[in-house]
Formats: sequence, structure tokens, C-alpha cells
Amino acid sequence: MKKIEAIIRTSHFIPVKEALHQCGIDFFTFEDVKGVGNQKTEKTVYRGQEYDLGSIARTKLTIVATEEKVEEIINSILTSARTGEIGDGKIFISNIDEVIRIRSGERNASAL
Repeated sequence: MKKIEAIIRTSHFIPVKEALHQCGIDFFTFEDVKGVGNQKTEKTVYRGQEYDLGSIARTKLTIVATEEKVEEIINSILTSARTGEIGDGKIFISNIDEVIRIRSGERNASAL
């Protein structure tokens, strides 16, 4: 099994969510995150004065899936989140040794 973490533009969350649902991923977690990168930081205007926020707002998705689904998930994220501009985000993939469903005690693929 693999854990896929994707950091995407917050404005692309709905298209990515819909693309994941289309490929059969109905459960994942997400959170609003901030970071820094190659993209210029975001600015806000308060009382006519522009302020540099020093960070970039993004959404981080965490998906655990069987190895057979990984490429399909990656392609769904790439096609629905890509703008071709700096700041589109990153996808990280790591190994998961074991998954256990708390309610039933099921393990690994059946726990997903």
C-alpha cells in the first residue's frame, strides 16, 4: 500500500476531489496548509496598505491506496490540478506497512 500526499492550489480542490471520486477514491483527508516555495508569497490589502503574508496558502490531501490504484490517482490529480504555472504543487508517495480499521479490526486492503 502507498500513501499519496498532494499539496495543491486551494482553488483546485473541488476539481481534484471530483476526479478522485471518478476513479473510485471516496475517502481521503485534506487540510489547509501554508508554505513557502518558488512562487512569490501572497499579499493582502488592509486599509489601503499592501502587506506581504510571507506564505502561500495551499490544500494538502492525504490518500492511502493499494499499489494498483496509485498511477490512476496520480494521473487524476495531475490532470485536474495542473495550470502549468509555478505553484501548482507537489505529490509525495511513500510506503505504508499496515492499515487497521479501528471499528472492525480489518487489516490492509480490506481496511481501506
